[in-house]
Amino acid sequence: MHIVHLSAECYPAAKAGGLADVVGSLPKYLNQIGLHCEVVIPKYHNPWITEQNFEPVHEGTFKMGAEEVPFSVQRLKDDKLGFPFYVIDIPGKFDRPGIYIDPWSGHGYWDELERFVSFQIASLEWLKVREEQPDLIHCHDHHTGLIPFMTSQCNRYRDMSDIPTVITVHNAEYHGVHDIEKYRLLPAFNIDQLGLLDWDGRLNSLAAGLKCAWKITTVSNNYMSELSESSNGLEMLFQQERPKSTGIVNGIDTEVWDPATDELVEHNFSHRNRKKGKSLNKKFLCEHFDLNPKHPTVAFIGRLVREKGADLLPDLFRQVIYSDQEVNFILLGTGDPQLHQIFTQMEGAHMGYFDATLEYNEKLAHQIYAGSDFIIMPSRVEPCGLNQMFAMRYGTVPIVRAVGGLKDTVKDISEEDGYGITFEDFSLEAASEAISRAVDLYKDSQKYSDVLSRIMKLDFSWKRSAREYEEMYKSLLKK
Repeated sequence: MHIVHLSAECYPAAKAGGLADVVGSLPKYLNQIGLHCEVVIPKYHNPWITEQNFEPVHEGTFKMGAEEVPFSVQRLKDDKLGFPFYVIDIPGKFDRPGIYIDPWSGHGYWDELERFVSFQIASLEWLKVREEQPDLIHCHDHHTGLIPFMTSQCNRYRDMSDIPTVITVHNAEYHGVHDIEKYRLLPAFNIDQLGLLDWDGRLNSLAAGLKCAWKITTVSNNYMSELSESSNGLEMLFQQERPKSTGIVNGIDTEVWDPATDELVEHNFSHRNRKKGKSLNKKFLCEHFDLNPKHPTVAFIGRLVREKGADLLPDLFRQVIYSDQEVNFILLGTGDPQLHQIFTQMEGAHMGYFDATLEYNEKLAHQIYAGSDFIIMPSRVEPCGLNQMFAMRYGTVPIVRAVGGLKDTVKDISEEDGYGITFEDFSLEAASEAISRAVDLYKDSQKYSDVLSRIMKLDFSWKRSAREYEEMYKSLLKK
């Protein structure tokens, strides 16, 4: 079974969020169970991609509106990612340092639609002439949401209309919405089918993918249910398309995320020597941030944006710091410039209790997972969440809002065999109470030790999820 994954991100080549982790892991685990999965992304001008050796496999041109667009497809020479990895080079479109955002201005690129339309057309132009045709095309988020429309409706790709398409919704907050007249960028199709691109009078890439794909998947069961109630305007569409939709919880790459072998942490450890390993890593982490390792240490890792609940963190951290509880807070991430300013001010005001690193730093992220006692995720929206799984793999207890995939993957310690701390409301009071419960757990050394042992034994690998994807693919191919 030959599957081609099309995505804007893939770890370690290009990462802005959890999408990259999934696309960089799922195909590898699918290949391990006997499938033939490949990944195709744009060729960005970033450090990882520019340092690799690629070999050309195809060159061509295509029309995008009135523009003649040249492109080339290149393959990573050694399949060190666990799957054949291809990049599509489109001069003037992706030869920039950022994936979605210009790092110099902090703003999104003005030609977002043109960039990702060109990537999708170039992908189909290549797949159309490949000797080895895919059995199925797997699209990820709105950046590739026009693929199912083009394979089913565009005259140029009529020969591909019987290839099943799947779209996985990693984050329905972003739709890829543009002026409806932008449909002219696409290859010719019957104008009577324009409604498949339209949602609320606008060209909506995600909506088009939902309407036209053979199958819709989301990255957790609970998130699948939530989308019919809250999906930034697509609620009715998710309700209509529910019969062809399913939720499959993400996994993590347990080869990359393994505290026993992780080269990015100071002290490797396993379940067997977890107590000593956590202690040594916490000591190293607290020395790095000039914090007292005797205090429980709570970390936040992620994008500093509204959907992650990052705007709640300043008041939450201050409230706990000003209370009689002694807690360390560590923050790693980038995002809202206003939050950057607030956290920078807090570093000076709360030295010894709070520190922030306002950047993307993969090595430090691994060390924080290894050295923290708790990780907090107060998300407004969390389709699946991977950080809680990374954390538990490294013996760090999750404090999460029971939403989306966090609800599917974290069981509160008040329940039988519970192993995390959850709260329902998105509020300062609820999050503060959750941290108080975490501090109480930390003080109960026996109970905390039991939870630590339990979370490190949990299996969040891709093996189970990969089997679910395989069965879903098989059901589509039978059609």
